[in-house]
Amino acid sequence: MRIVIIIYRILLGLRYKVKLIGIEVLNGPNPKLFLPNHQATVDPQILFCNISKYTSVMPVVTETYFKIPLLKYVLNGIKAVPVSDLTAGSRDVDVLKKIQNNVVEALKNNKNVLLYPSGQTAEQGFERIKNKKSAWVVVSDIPENTDIIGVRISGLWGSNWSKAKTGKSPSFFKAYFKGILIVIANLIFLVPKRIVKIEFVNITKEAKEKSKHGKIEFNNSLEEFYNKNGEEKNNNVKYFWFIT
Repeated sequence: MRIVIIIYRILLGLRYKVKLIGIEVLNGPNPKLFLPNHQATVDPQILFCNISKYTSVMPVVTETYFKIPLLKYVLNGIKAVPVSDLTAGSRDVDVLKKIQNNVVEALKNNKNVLLYPSGQTAEQGFERIKNKKSAWVVVSDIPENTDIIGVRISGLWGSNWSKAKTGKSPSFFKAYFKGILIVIANLIFLVPKRIVKIEFVNITKEAKEKSKHGKIEFNNSLEEFYNKNGEEKNNNVKYFWFIT
């Protein structure tokens, strides 16, 4: 599976030029809980592939994607943690408890975990966690030796994978196949690149402290971290090198 990840990272690199900041926090023996903002459907793919250059990580993924045979095979291969998708009308009332148990158990076993606090892609050029509880309940019960890594992603608002153009989540496969066609039309190596910046910051002390004061204060602190640079403008990057 490692070879597959490397190949996929190279393929993503045809369209996205990724700049990593703060990778030194990925070092060290402690298990790590990664908490990123969520600009577009593609950012988990970009983030996972780039974290995997330095350390292994288990992403928490809604079970909807596990129902697609090919994706199920890939997700099982990277040991993704499936959870019910409450936004899709799931009746699994114990989903939060399952997320908490699965993530905490993985961290206790010295595994790194990737969890999106908002649970959905952004509806505007900044992050809103609203009333979500998953990150808060996990951090409230986190093993003492865990490092909490805040991940600030920028550059994807306005992409084909974001809600910027229609206000709705794009179809995963439509966006995927559109991306393939764009790469082919640009003769593979001439694809205009979208610059994506990923910043890793150790927020362990602040996150643990804020979690003691309740969900609202904890979520507000994460939003402040993600939105530190203000609202991101709609970033349109041309699809074809031959169009100015």
